[in-house]
Amino acid sequence: MEYKETVKKVIAEVCRLLLGVVFIFSGTVKAVDPMGGAIKIGDYLTSFGLDKLQPFTVLISFNLSALEFMLGVCMLLGVYRRYTTFLTLLMMSFMTPLTLYLAIFNPVSDCGCFGDALVISNWQTFYKNVVLLAAAIYVFIHNQRLLQGYTYHVYWFVALWSYVFAIGFAYRNYNHLPILDFRPYKLGANIPALMSIPEGAPEDEYAYSFIYERDGVQKEFSLENAPADDSTWTFVDSKTKLIKQGYVPPVTTFHIYNENDADVTDELLNDPKGLFLLIAPRLENADDERIDEINNVYDYALENGLGFYCVTGSSAEAIATWSDNTGAEYPFLMADDVLLKTIIRSNPGLVLLKKGTILMKWHYNDIPQEEDLKTIVNGYLEGNTDWKAKEDARLITNLLSFTVPLLLVWGYDALRNRRRRKGKESE
Repeated sequence: MEYKETVKKVIAEVCRLLLGVVFIFSGTVKAVDPMGGAIKIGDYLTSFGLDKLQPFTVLISFNLSALEFMLGVCMLLGVYRRYTTFLTLLMMSFMTPLTLYLAIFNPVSDCGCFGDALVISNWQTFYKNVVLLAAAIYVFIHNQRLLQGYTYHVYWFVALWSYVFAIGFAYRNYNHLPILDFRPYKLGANIPALMSIPEGAPEDEYAYSFIYERDGVQKEFSLENAPADDSTWTFVDSKTKLIKQGYVPPVTTFHIYNENDADVTDELLNDPKGLFLLIAPRLENADDERIDEINNVYDYALENGLGFYCVTGSSAEAIATWSDNTGAEYPFLMADDVLLKTIIRSNPGLVLLKKGTILMKWHYNDIPQEEDLKTIVNGYLEGNTDWKAKEDARLITNLLSFTVPLLLVWGYDALRNRRRRKGKESE
């Protein structure tokens, strides 16, 4: 009996760790890029005919990431074991059949469960959810066997702090650029290199078959056995099937056009001095509160011989309206709005390019002030890469901001519990 109990407890703990880590990771990467989550949720709503809910995609994205993160933390630390395991089971009971539907009918290309940090197919997502559902069922049945990191008196703080921190973290990444960029167009990326195929990279492999007919009967032949020289057979059709996909570059489509529909991509990516791209997927929805800062950057570009273009997926009418409302004098270029949303999570956002390399990206809330432009821009054009150090510092700061309060409360809780036990023993 003792052996069986130990085995059950070990299995329960393994399932707890699995669910906790997966849910924390899923919630974190969603909170890193809440706009990306909102875009994916919008795809779901469109595929299910729920376009009336589109205005709530950002709100849903925030709360979904916070809920997953909170459940993961509570599961990992053994907080509110009964409620946490029940809610986890409830979520997996909903997500598993949903991902089965996605795998069968493929209304969206991938579920987006791990954002852009880890893109997996719909079938892989379903198999993953089957494992997580089994683990959720087990921990729900055996929730009292799970270890507890805190006493009941501070459960409320752990759960509330986890949820509030995730909301605040997502809000920070929504009002600025994501603290981590999992997409191809990250700082330091060279776009032409991302589109190239390395020498010796695996190529697509295809299987070819041919259909011939004789005496009213059709038969399918392989490439080697096709009766091409036999006049008694009449060629009907051919088939091509991809049996193994070769190397796919991180960027497969990157095209920017001018007002005459001429492709100016190469011109932009080979600019030796540097240029600014004001990225606005949809000008009709773009924020215009930072127009002065944008115009200052445009003036700076003119004075220093740098290019400046606004790249948008909007119509000519929307461009004219934007120009009238903002006094924009810079030239406009066109590109697919999905590409632009992938390049930068800001509408509008500013990108600094040099020879096709992304030197810096700014959310519209972070566009440099006029007095700082020269120092900042020249620094990046001359190869200053302090963004990497700043990124690492932000990651460490956010990690400490979350873990330190939990550690302090854990210490307080442990000390309080020890004093209580001593008090009872002295009685």
